Amino acid sequence: MNNFFARQQQAKTLSSRLLLLFVLAMVLIIAALCILAMLFMGTVPLDASGQPMSLMAPQTLANNAGLLGLTALGAGALMGLSSLFRIASLRGGGGKVALELGGTRVDPDTRDPLQRRLINVVEEIALASGVAVPEVYVLDQEAGINAFAAGYSPADAAVAVTRGTLEQLSRSELQGVIAHEFSHILNGDMRLNIRLIGILFGILVLAIVGRKFLRGAYLFGGSRRNNNNGAGAVLAIAIGLIAIGYIGLFFGRWIKSAIARQREYLADASAVQFTRDPNGIAGALKKIAASSAGSRLDHESEEYSHMLFGAGGMSKMFATHPPLLERIRAIEPGFDARELADVAKKMQRVQQREEARAEHQQAKAEHKPGGFRFDADSIIENIGHPQWQAILAAAALAESIPEPLIRAARHHEWAPAMVLLMLLDEQDGIREHQLDKIADLLGDTTRAQTANLLQAHGLIDQQRKLPLLEITLPALKNRSQGEIRKLHRAILELSLADGEICPFEFAMGQVITVYLDDSQQPGQSRDHGRKTLQQRRAAVLSSLAALAWFGHQQKQTQAEPAYRAGLEKLGLTDTGKIDYWPGSKQWAADQRRALQALNELTPKAKEQLVRAWLEIILHDQHASNSELELLRAYCATIHVPMPPLAAAG
Repeated sequence: MNNFFARQQQAKTLSSRLLLLFVLAMVLIIAALCILAMLFMGTVPLDASGQPMSLMAPQTLANNAGLLGLTALGAGALMGLSSLFRIASLRGGGGKVALELGGTRVDPDTRDPLQRRLINVVEEIALASGVAVPEVYVLDQEAGINAFAAGYSPADAAVAVTRGTLEQLSRSELQGVIAHEFSHILNGDMRLNIRLIGILFGILVLAIVGRKFLRGAYLFGGSRRNNNNGAGAVLAIAIGLIAIGYIGLFFGRWIKSAIARQREYLADASAVQFTRDPNGIAGALKKIAASSAGSRLDHESEEYSHMLFGAGGMSKMFATHPPLLERIRAIEPGFDARELADVAKKMQRVQQREEARAEHQQAKAEHKPGGFRFDADSIIENIGHPQWQAILAAAALAESIPEPLIRAARHHEWAPAMVLLMLLDEQDGIREHQLDKIADLLGDTTRAQTANLLQAHGLIDQQRKLPLLEITLPALKNRSQGEIRKLHRAILELSLADGEICPFEFAMGQVITVYLDDSQQPGQSRDHGRKTLQQRRAAVLSSLAALAWFGHQQKQTQAEPAYRAGLEKLGLTDTGKIDYWPGSKQWAADQRRALQALNELTPKAKEQLVRAWLEIILHDQHASNSELELLRAYCATIHVPMPPLAAAG
């Protein structure tokens, strides 16, 4: 199976092809509209024998050049602007799509057992994937089994499931469905899906305009009985617009179906890679096939059909998903459709909540640490596809964090205090100075909250900080710009309280900054660019040097061989004096600028760069916490979801 970077490149290629197909569809539609305009509003010259010339005759086209130009310009502008408007209307992030489909956001502190299980599964897979926990929604009015992920980037992503999904699926089946949706998040499918929505709307707008004309023709005809010719012309134009619009929509839906089916097969396979349990996602698909409600949504969902886990409607035309039996057999070759009858009977007998609790206990009992190979190839392959062991480890890690800390991390009012708690120093004097800074910048309430958390739970273990931060981030993003600026200032001041910024403090600042920037301006986020390594050479060298420097106790004699190994991995040379070793004061600012430049690399270049970073980390056969924290910060900044890695060696 292709790795994360290849899938990102594939999504980028599909987006380019989609734009090309949209332009082609626009050209054909505009040509049809021009013919329609000439039929009803154009002038047709006569030939030498007094007969009307052909519509395609050069003289006819020349005589109607102004009309044709105006029609083409108007139709192109209407379709293009309508597409852009629809895409812009979804810039609120994945939560907006969930709300449009009748979703209700799940409170992270919910006590509902089914919703609690859903939150736990989403958090486990997010932690194992190395991305922030997305918003979670439930479509409470939908009895069918379905789900979707929406958004521009992982920072503004939302995962939604139907009430039927919660009530009818076991924990392992729910895990398979959520893993499927995380595949869409990690593989770049969400941005592609939003563009599909916009493009189809741009084509459909002609049919909408045609319906308006049709209604106008009816009113015109009713009020102007003595002018049947005028009413007839308007009626004919309206019917023509509707016909052209729906013919365009026909081909648009065909394009959407072809792209979506291909991505669904990939996401199913990815879910198996995520969980190492083919029975999970296969069981969910079987229950859809056996259930009377299937995956149907009662809410109008045609516009979003390509984003759903299962087909949202009953129509078989332009199916955005492969047939259920084909999807099941792709996971379980030789599956017999007659087994669905037994699945239906079992669905009637099983008490979902008891099964969920039993499976959760079994998963905890069966968890065994280890089994992960700490090498570059394994790590690269696990980006976007965390192993089952990683998901179990994430579940165990989440379970080890005290529940009051989890509640504080999810709470809108306590989330800033949770972030600041992670930055408090071990030395009492420095810590008191940091608490005073919190009061100066964010007020006495935030200082008191931070102090209360410190008194109740002490300093947070280093291994838990970044995972706990990923749980905290969603509670931060809906704050005002002023609050966000104050929080950034407080993070910087606390980091500098001891006179320098350590790799972990830099990592925290980067993860928070990238997440909040992406969530506040989701349409502006970039998960890939067009630059090569050579075009960003200075930024590449700077990142390699910083990783080598901090990974080897800031000793140049030890750092330089690792740095050279990273260069060799990229096929670069730097034979002169090295000018990229981090300075004592400005290294963090220099690295932020370098990473912003590296975010513009192509997916393939990003893969090469991550391999070079890993080459540096593994050069001495030892991976320190400082190296791994920097690696996760670097990857987060260039939009590569690096799963958590334990220090090795």
